[in-house]
Amino acid sequence: MQDTILLTLGRLPKGLELAFAFKRAGCRVVIAEPWRWHLSRVSRAVDRSYAVTAPNTDVAAYHADLVDIAERERATLVVPVSEESMHVAGLAGSLPPATRLFSMPQAALIELHDKLDFVRKARSFGLPVPETFDVDSDAAKRLAATARYIVKPRLSSAGHGVEVHDAGDPLPPPAAPAIVQAHLPGEELSSFSIAHQGRVIGSVVYRGLIVSGSVSVCFAAVTDPDPAILQWIERFVGASDYSGFIAFDFRRDAAGDALPIECNPRTTSGIHFVHPADLAQAIRDPAAPNPFRLRSERVLQQFYPALTETQGAALKGRPWRGNLRYLFGCRDVSWAPRDPLPFLLMPLTSYQILRRTIFAGMSFGEAATFDIGWYRAT
Repeated sequence: MQDTILLTLGRLPKGLELAFAFKRAGCRVVIAEPWRWHLSRVSRAVDRSYAVTAPNTDVAAYHADLVDIAERERATLVVPVSEESMHVAGLAGSLPPATRLFSMPQAALIELHDKLDFVRKARSFGLPVPETFDVDSDAAKRLAATARYIVKPRLSSAGHGVEVHDAGDPLPPPAAPAIVQAHLPGEELSSFSIAHQGRVIGSVVYRGLIVSGSVSVCFAAVTDPDPAILQWIERFVGASDYSGFIAFDFRRDAAGDALPIECNPRTTSGIHFVHPADLAQAIRDPAAPNPFRLRSERVLQQFYPALTETQGAALKGRPWRGNLRYLFGCRDVSWAPRDPLPFLLMPLTSYQILRRTIFAGMSFGEAATFDIGWYRAT
């Protein structure tokens, strides 16, 4: 019997990547997306697309829409894609008996999404983490007085509200619950993993080459990842008995050691480096011994946001010429010769994102997630 996969976001290339992978594996692919027009809607990999209520408009209606689609389409698997994952996890127990939800329990995801709770959890496992404190604590004041530091909301995504301050700068009054974290001066790297019951199926480590806000829109896979990073991921996944998508951002401290600055319990751009057959297999049958392979391509981009970022840098007098070799030298993650419409029509289907990046000054990540991100305490 053919599996029907319900993906809960279609606007981002990550969702399209999943649609490609599942379609090549012989599945039906259905998309639930708050935007009526979106990137994946025009793809040959998508059998049907539904417009649903945005979770940040009415989460109860959003859940009801998803349950209705799962019942109507007889979905065998519901796969969250991006920042909507925390909302989708709330479906546990509401879906038809034959429908599996590819997600940890909602409380577990929110704990990792919360930047202070994540650090506390990692520390409880005996894992190294940067100094991180609640913004209202005395420890935060001591850190801010003696070292360069970062302030960011505890519940945010895509770089929302991140501020970097020099030692001695007064702590800014937070607009929402926030953390103060020691600024690590070295290289930043990101990871993307799929796990099952505490076992890492596979991991990708990559670095950003062109960045919009704090979101990489051109990125390169690290061919020989730091073993300490992979070991950190495996220890955390094992200690938390984690299942599903999980990603971390690492920065190197002054000694060169990579420490995790935050966790993203969802897909990230690293998904684009995973071989499509292995990506589908890892999600459909995660209990199988199935370490995934990487694509042969080691540099990929999201062409239109990379172009927008490059144009903005040129207009503002920031370095931009180095971007050209990536813009015209590597594949867009949405491009497929046998399915060209998602890439060709992206200026139209992604208009809501591009409009906000060009005219409202938002980063690509902010513009893409304003109606689906989890920004509230439980």
